[in-house]
Order: sequence, then C-alpha cells, then structure tokens
Amino acid sequence: MIDLLSYTCIGIGIFFSFWGTSHLLTQRSVLFKLHSLSVADTLGSMSIMFGLLLKRPREWPLLLLAIICLALWNTMLGYVLAYCASGEQKYE
Repeated sequence: MIDLLSYTCIGIGIFFSFWGTSHLLTQRSVLFKLHSLSVADTLGSMSIMFGLLLKRPREWPLLLLAIICLALWNTMLGYVLAYCASGEQKYE
C-alpha cells in the first residue's frame, strides 16, 4: 500500500513538471508563463520528495529539509525571475 502511494506521488510530481513546462508554449505573457512554471515545478518537486519520503522513511530529516528548501527556493526564484522579466529595474 505504501509503495502504491509512493509511486502515485512520484507520478503526480512528474505530471506537474511536464504540465508546467507545457505552459511555456502558450501565447500568454512571460510573467504568466513564469508563474505557472514555478508553481507547477514547486508542487511537482515537493510531490516527488514526499513520494521518496514514503519509500525511505529513515531518511526523513534530509527529505523534509529538501521539501522546505524547495518551497523557499522556488518561491524566491520565481519572484526574482518575475522582477527581472518585468523590465522595471532601475540602475542607479
């Protein structure tokens, strides 16, 4: 049962990764593309990490740290990329 749940989480994570990448091919704005890619990538990566956590429960401190770092890093990187893509930088 745990293996099935683990593989389901990993499969959902892979699906989110491909789904976020597919938004890059649309005709929407760059900010919309970056937002959808960063959200899907964050959810996909966290789902894969959760699936690995179910497979390897003894490694929970490292995998929990990886989930927290993914949540923080991808959120910050999304804001930085959106700021850079918006073209509102002021060089002083």
